[in-house]
Amino acid sequence: MPTLQVVTIVTCMTILAIDAGTTGVTALLVSKDARVVARGYSEFEQRFPADGWVEHDPNEIWAATLTALEEVLASDAITEHGAPTCLGITDQRETIVLWDRETLGSARMAIVWQDRRTAGLCDQLKADGHEARVTELTGLRLDPYFSGTKLAWIAKQEPNVWAGVKEGRTAIGTIDSYLIARMTRGVTHVTDASNACRTLLFDINTGEWSQELCDLFGVPIESLPEVVPSYGVVGTTDPDVFGGLEIPIAGIAGDQQAALFGQAGFLTGSSKCTYGTGSFVLVNTGDKIVRSDAGLLSTVAWMNPDRSLTYALEGAIFVTGSAVQWLRDGLEIIDDAKETEALALSVPNSAGVVFVPALTGLGAPDWDPNARGAIFGLTRGATRAHIVRATLEAIAFEVRDVVDVMVNEANVELPRLTVDGGAAANNFLCQIQADQIRVPVARSEILETTGLGAAFLAGLGTGVWASKEELAATWRSDRTFEPQPRDEQSHRRWRVAVERTKGWATAVSK
Repeated sequence: MPTLQVVTIVTCMTILAIDAGTTGVTALLVSKDARVVARGYSEFEQRFPADGWVEHDPNEIWAATLTALEEVLASDAITEHGAPTCLGITDQRETIVLWDRETLGSARMAIVWQDRRTAGLCDQLKADGHEARVTELTGLRLDPYFSGTKLAWIAKQEPNVWAGVKEGRTAIGTIDSYLIARMTRGVTHVTDASNACRTLLFDINTGEWSQELCDLFGVPIESLPEVVPSYGVVGTTDPDVFGGLEIPIAGIAGDQQAALFGQAGFLTGSSKCTYGTGSFVLVNTGDKIVRSDAGLLSTVAWMNPDRSLTYALEGAIFVTGSAVQWLRDGLEIIDDAKETEALALSVPNSAGVVFVPALTGLGAPDWDPNARGAIFGLTRGATRAHIVRATLEAIAFEVRDVVDVMVNEANVELPRLTVDGGAAANNFLCQIQADQIRVPVARSEILETTGLGAAFLAGLGTGVWASKEELAATWRSDRTFEPQPRDEQSHRRWRVAVERTKGWATAVSK
């Protein structure tokens, strides 16, 4: 069992961050003044074996991690700034992996957070009256998004795979746990509370795995990783398998919580929105669990070394950046995401075109796994520019819907919203986002704040930074977008379109 300790490494001048996202792995080398001095990136394949199913090959994620690492270690920044002496890890949260404890080989494909195959199981659990109790313990809802029902599906559909779990040969974990197992050659099986709380198996009131929930979903509690604080040394990388590096693993967080940490959102009321594959709005609620009856999630932001919890209120939107990716790879109407700003500005409005990107169902605040994407309002006059503009507007509308609930239903004050992620580079999107939520939008100077947050956690856990206050002083804004009058008619049209996408997957199958 790893012994958690916060230690001081005076000579640590750079921190390595591994950001294992949904479409690829990014490695960042971060300096003590919180600047990214080197970057590596490698994509891996997205698999869609059936309607609504999304899978990854864990071995490809590990290979992508090593490729991204090699790119960083080969950079001139290593000579200039020094080799990394500590490591932080952040990851796509609810994706579940099973692997052999000895060989570390994957027992099956990873089931991704976007996967919708357990919608029927969620409906049955709701009908059996379990959702209220699950929500009370986890702060979540019964939705295919979360890991617990994915594990219950494997147990029922793949008994040969599940036999290894029951016999203790097969370990279960989220991507962070899997990567740490690979980095330590199977020595360390841990996760942090920000990842554990997304599994439907973790009690956010006590900060521990719940035997009651494990029994509900049929998961042996002993197969799960040890839950450790989000910063502090929990293991050491094996140089024979991790690029020659033997460094402490000292920071772990789910991607959205890491982004909040990377945005220096340490104070109660701090908020952020990350535009990634999906978009996620988080507000720090301090040591109090804020509950929502209107589609928001109560979640753990991070666990401190004394095992006290900091909480957040979250609005999880499943498809935003991946909608732009779909325009590129699916429709092939753009060659690069960077084109979208100029295309959107080339037309005065979307000409009535509305795109609801429910490509993997709807998340907050609507929560419908059976919704499907749709483009409404097409006429002979519609062009690719109108579709692109409608896509960017959809992202802003989705975030507005979440913020409206936070402000009106959860009584959260939102004086400004800090944004990060790839799409935050789009000035058009940031401006209409400010217009729609009626508060300033401050764009982080470093858009990769997910990886930066992992570095912050590792640095804090090894004494590179002495306190969160010192970290907060490093945060810099690139630009603040002030709100202009918003287009209410377009948002009303958007809400009508959203309602028409609901239940589509089941409606057409009857």
